This record gives sequence, structure tokens and C-alpha cells, in this order.
Amino acid sequence: MSLPIEDYALISDCFTGALVGRDGSVDWLCLPRYDSQSMFGALLGTEDHGRWLLAPTDPTATTTRRYEGDTMILVTRWTTADGEVEVTDAMPMGDGRADLIRRVRGVRGSVRMRQDLRIRFDYASAIPWVRKDTSVHPPALIAVAGPNAIVVRGSTLRATDHSHTGEFTVDAGETIDLSLTWFRSHRDTPEPLDIESALQRTRAWWTEWAEGCSHEGPYRDEVVRSLLLLRALTHLQTGGIVAAATTSLPEAFGGERNWDYRYVWLRDASLTISVLIGHGYTDYVDHWRDWLLRAVAGDPADVQIMYGLSGERDLAERDITSLPGYQGASPVRIGNGASTQFQADVIGEVMLALDHGRANGVEETRFSWALQRALMGYLETHWRDPDHGIWEIRGEPRFFTHSRVLVWAAFDRAVQAVEVHGLDGPVDRWRLLRDEVRADVEANGFDAERQSYVQYFGSDEVDASLLQLAQVGYCDWDDPRMLGTVSAIESDLLRQDLVLRYRTEAGVDGLPPGEHPFLACSFWLVEQYARSGREADARRLMDRVVGLSNDVGMLSEEYDVEGRSQAGNTPQALTHLALVRAADAIAEMVGGPAT
Repeated sequence: MSLPIEDYALISDCFTGALVGRDGSVDWLCLPRYDSQSMFGALLGTEDHGRWLLAPTDPTATTTRRYEGDTMILVTRWTTADGEVEVTDAMPMGDGRADLIRRVRGVRGSVRMRQDLRIRFDYASAIPWVRKDTSVHPPALIAVAGPNAIVVRGSTLRATDHSHTGEFTVDAGETIDLSLTWFRSHRDTPEPLDIESALQRTRAWWTEWAEGCSHEGPYRDEVVRSLLLLRALTHLQTGGIVAAATTSLPEAFGGERNWDYRYVWLRDASLTISVLIGHGYTDYVDHWRDWLLRAVAGDPADVQIMYGLSGERDLAERDITSLPGYQGASPVRIGNGASTQFQADVIGEVMLALDHGRANGVEETRFSWALQRALMGYLETHWRDPDHGIWEIRGEPRFFTHSRVLVWAAFDRAVQAVEVHGLDGPVDRWRLLRDEVRADVEANGFDAERQSYVQYFGSDEVDASLLQLAQVGYCDWDDPRMLGTVSAIESDLLRQDLVLRYRTEAGVDGLPPGEHPFLACSFWLVEQYARSGREADARRLMDRVVGLSNDVGMLSEEYDVEGRSQAGNTPQALTHLALVRAADAIAEMVGGPAT
């Protein structure tokens, strides 16, 4: 059975990523991209759905693990009765290949290690044809199924009932290198990797990137690790940013809230870009704008709320039966039906990110501003339509207050683009529409009795997304209406100090009720506390939520307070970017530089 979600750590080459368990097993790996079919799928099933275990034979062995400095190289130290070894897991940067390295180094004494390699292509539906290349020593293992092939090098493995196992001994001072390389099955087998050179290059690449972080103040280590994870989720060539590395990790264990997050949400990607800009990484704006231009293409009327990593549009959702689900939670979903939804807020998030870029000196191109004008034209036509909202409800579309406010933000940033940055556009019309949207929100999205904004027009429910109203500049952090909304959220949505997205019992999302607190929302409340002068509350809640990170600083989507475990897809970009924003707010609260 798969491990608790917090027992996994991500390694990445900025094309894809592998989840390595505390037990030494690679239980999730899709090659060559995050949204490719899985080759190791034990995360959503058992070892028979694909894994690569590397661990001591001693069942009493204990582990500690860490990332090597500010990198995405994972180091696991195993201690047994007879000695200690370190296993370094990495996906090399910059060689244009898809490799996974597992280096075993003897630290003390002598440790007997074992491997269990189970290769299952195409979401565990394809057992490969496996052969040995005996022209090298030890023999390499080559596995082929349809278009996919891998070569595994470094130690002798023997076939046992659709798995390959082997053992070897590592003494103090000795190093044994194992590697796995993916390639297209109609191509020649790739040459062996120079592992020492690859590790040095990868270490230098990540370290140099992390040195560009401009954050100073409390929680710096957590900020840097979050930024590294956000970079890992960003495709090195296309610029697409996936929402998470996984699919179908349950929001409610045993329930059906299992979604595929290995795609590029305009919202999450835009928020990520804003966070990167705020920490000195302004070069990502051009890459993201180019991706956006390719994805949206010729007709903004066809804009989607999410795309594939290269801008693919067909993300049809389907259930697969070849993987039984994380600890039995089904269905396992591939694709995402929300890709066809209308979510009125997403253009607002895009405009906010690009405005942030302009404010930080990123110049518009003829094409980038033309794209934004086209998106505004689409919004002018559709802003009055009900939508599915930030949480992608599967129920009836509504006039969600958060969505309306992000429509306001889109028009506001379009106005500023003309008034502040001298770009051309129908600014008088945008001003009128901005004012009309605000009047609509104030008339229909505010409950005078509760003194709070509401989840959707006509409702008396609140929603954690309302914490973003001050973030986008719709109102001041200490505006009485904002403070009333915070009070209502504290009353209705706090569970053991953590914040629910909304009350699922209200039935707004069209799904069975029940989910856990949403970690990004909890960080949003930290930011609200910090920027409205509640310093003690901000620090207390920040420590509470940061404390839910696993041993290597990773956070998923939600947290099960009763089961004391992470829930939902991991690592979650929205969670980590919200952590960075919250840390920035606390840093500014105590007198640090503004971001």
C-alpha cells in the first residue's frame, strides 16, 4: 500500500518529477513530462502497479532525509545495525535526456542493499518486454512497451514474476551508481550517463537559481524551498506551470474528490509568475507570456481555464481502472473536465500577473499587449455570465463574488496599463465597466446583516476565496467590510485553526459533502492578519501551517486534522505560492522590504 502523502519527496528536472518515498521506493514517475502516462504508479495502487525500491535488506533500518542545500537533489541516510549509507536521488538538469540517478555511498560499516524494480507503462496497463544487454558489465536492463522504453544500468537484476530484484553490499567509502533512462522505443539505446558530471551540473544549476531569491526576513528557508518547488513544476522549455505533480490523490480519503492536477491552470500559473516576479525572477514573465500566446492562439473566445504543458487543449476527463487509487480511493482520473468550464476570474489573474511584470520593468511587446486587449474584449462580452468559480464546482454556475471581483481587477489593470504605462486601449469603456462591476458586487455580493461579502450573489454563505479581495486591490486590508468578512470566515470555516474553502454541506459544488482544510486558504488568512495589523495572529497561524510541512518542506493541497496527514495532490503550487505571499506579508509587517 502507498505511504502517507507526507512521506514522499519530489525530485525534478523541470520536465517531470518523481515521488520518492521515505521507504526508498520511487512510487510515481511519468516520463518524459508531468502529464505523460505513468511508468511507476504504486502511489495510486500497490507495488505491482510499478515502482523502484532501493533500501537496506535490514528491516529495522531507519532513515533521515534532506535536500542537498538549495537544490532538488534528495539525500536519504539509512542507518542499520551494521553501518550507514546515503542514497542520492536526482534527475539531471541540462542534458536534454530523461534520466533518474540513484547513487549509493557507504558512510560507515557495511550495508546490504536490495532493489525491487517493477516497470508498468501506460498507467500500469502495459507490462513491458524486458531483455538484458550483456555487452556491458553489469548487464543493462532494457524494457520496451509501445512507444516507451527505458534502460536501467548499475547492478545485476534477475527476473522474478514480472519484477526484477537484486542485492549488493556497500562498504564505507564505496559508491555504487544506478541509473534509469527513458527513450523512445524506435530509437537506439542512449549512451551511459556520466553520473558524477551530471550531479555536479545539477547541483550547480539549482544552487545558482536559488541564489537569485530576494526574500529577506522570517521563514526564508521555507520561502526558498517553496520557490524551488514552483520552479520544479515549471516546464523548462515550454514555460507551462503544472498545478501539482500528481493526479487523483484524494481530497477526502475514500471519496471521489480525486482530480488530475498535472496541467497548466491560467490562475495558478499567473499567481506563480507574480510570486516569482516579487522575488527577483522577472525573466519568467516573457517565457510565460510566450506560452500564453501560443495556448490562447487566434481567438480569445476559445480561451480555456487550463491547458497541457505545451498548450494542448484536449484535456477530456476519463476514469481509468488500471490503477485502483491511492489507498483504494477511486476513481483515478486522467484529464480534467474543468477545462471546459467558464471561470470568470482567470482573466483577472492573468492581467494581474502581467501588470505586476510591467510594474517591475518588464516591457510589453506588440503581441503581448494585443493578446491582453483581446482577452479584455472577451471579458467585456462574458463578464455578466454566471460561472463555475475558482473552486471549479461541478454544480450549477452562479455569480460568485470572488469571480466578479477578479473581473473588476481585470478591468482595473487594463485601465492602469493605459493610464500608468501609456499603452493604447478603450480606457473610457474599461473605466465604465470597472465601475459597473463594483456596483454589482456591492449591491449583490455583500450581506449587510452579517457585514460580510458572500460566496455568491443571494447567498449567506462565505468562501475563503473572499480573502483575495484585498490581495487584488479591490478594498483595503482594514476596510470594515473586509474585516467583517474575515470575522465571518473565522466563524464558519475554521477547523482547528485551519481554513476550509467553503462549507461543502451547503451543496454548492454538486458533490457529496466533506473535505479537509485547504492549506492555501490558511496562508491567505495569515496574509490578511499580517496586513491588517494582527501580528500575533499572523505569526501563530503561520507557524501552525508551516508546521504541517513534511520533513523536506513539501505541502500538498489540504490537511486532514483528525488523521494528522496531508491530503490532495502534491506538491501543490497554489499552497507553496500562498506560503511565499504569507511570509512576505510577515516580513513587511516587521519592517522588511516590500515585495
